[in-house]
Amino acid sequence: MDAGVLSKPTICRKGEELTMYQFSRAIYRELAPRIVPPPSGATPTRNQTAVLNACEEVITRLATERHYFARPARTLFCNVRSYFSMCDQAYVHDVVTRYMAYAQQFLIEHPHEGYTAVSGAPPQCRATTRKGLACQRTPLPHNGYCPSHQHLADTEDRELAA
Repeated sequence: MDAGVLSKPTICRKGEELTMYQFSRAIYRELAPRIVPPPSGATPTRNQTAVLNACEEVITRLATERHYFARPARTLFCNVRSYFSMCDQAYVHDVVTRYMAYAQQFLIEHPHEGYTAVSGAPPQCRATTRKGLACQRTPLPHNGYCPSHQHLADTEDRELAA
C-alpha cells in the first residue's frame, strides 16, 4: 500500500465487545512486508514477532493507562524502527502515527469498551480511598475519576496550568 493511501481500520466486534487489538494488527499488517530479515542463526520470524509484540504492548498500555501515556506513537516508533531499513523509516513513522491517532480517537469515543477489551475488566477510578485501597467505582470517560473524586481531576488541571 502506498504511504499516502492508508485506510482507516473498521470497528470490529468480537461477540458484543469492541476489540482494541484491531489497531495493533492493522499496524503490523501494514508494516510486515517491509520488516528486514533477522540475522543469520536467528529464528526466521524473530523480527516479525518483535514488531507485533511491540504494537500490542503499546495498544494495551494506551487502553489501560491512557491518561499517563503522553506519546504512544513516538514510543511505538522508537520500539520498532530498528526492524526496518533506513529508507523505510518515514513510511513506518507515517503508518504508526496514523494508526495510533485512530486508536486514540477510538478510545476517546469508547473509553470503557477499549479498556475492557484489553484488560477483561471494567475500568476503575484512578483515585484511592481513605483506607488506601483503589476506588472501585466506574470512572467518567473524560478524566478517569468517578463522580466522588472529580475534585482530584480539578486539582490536576490547575497544576498543569501553573
